[in-house]
Amino acid sequence: MNQRAGLFITLEGGEGAGKSTAARGLADMLRAEGYTVLTTREPGGTPGAEAMRALLLSTTIKLDPLAQTMLHFAARADLVESVIRPALARGEIVICDRFYDSTMAYQAYGLDVDVSAVASLIRLINLRPDLTFMLEVSEETANKRRTARGGAPDRYEEMGADFMARVAHGFHAIAASEPGRCALIDAEPPAETVVAAMRRIIRDRTGR
Repeated sequence: MNQRAGLFITLEGGEGAGKSTAARGLADMLRAEGYTVLTTREPGGTPGAEAMRALLLSTTIKLDPLAQTMLHFAARADLVESVIRPALARGEIVICDRFYDSTMAYQAYGLDVDVSAVASLIRLINLRPDLTFMLEVSEETANKRRTARGGAPDRYEEMGADFMARVAHGFHAIAASEPGRCALIDAEPPAETVVAAMRRIIRDRTGR
């Protein structure tokens, strides 16, 4: 099929919301339809950003919330310039597991970093997603999914239910402030149902 202009899609939500699974499923569906799709994640996606990811998720290295914020944006800047912008310029669909909304939700709403400071860094990055899916699940479901995937909890998973509630409130506030970009997704059903819902929204909002 003829490839049109690039399309930048991000997936957001708390720990255990199913973002990674949904991103893979959506990418597979779009590729099956003939689209060229690049998937990536935050923090990460480049060698430098992956090194920063390890530091950010570490439970043994203390980082002030503002330091976390700056590291997230450093990793993001590298990913945007090295991977995302070039893919969009080639006309690809880019699906990113987390982007700047996560920093606003986690660091500003969750850890009380100044909202205007995070907003300034967002403007500095100067890349707005065309469409953002906010995946929502109950805390019970999120806990079950985190347990099922195994492994030790990371920095943010260790912060507890009150922190996660503030993060969830942050995502809701972001979605309410930008309804044209953001779509709330019930991520409780099976992954294929979630992916199908996302695909319908992409078609409705972008014509693809």
